[in-house]
Amino acid sequence: MAKTIVIKQVGSPIRRPAKQRATLVGLGLNKMGRVRELEDTPSVRGMINKISHMVEIVEEKG
Repeated sequence: MAKTIVIKQVGSPIRRPAKQRATLVGLGLNKMGRVRELEDTPSVRGMINKISHMVEIVEEKG
């Protein structure tokens, strides 16, 4: 079973650089409070690290 990670958007993309907004959309987050369960891969971890001030890790499974 693959490891998964649950993330929640807690910060607004308003007045953020376009790259950070695009990263949120790439993760499937575009509204405050939205939660996504994603596969825990190095690329996803890198995206989360890039916008760590706007998301929080809710749970790690696997």
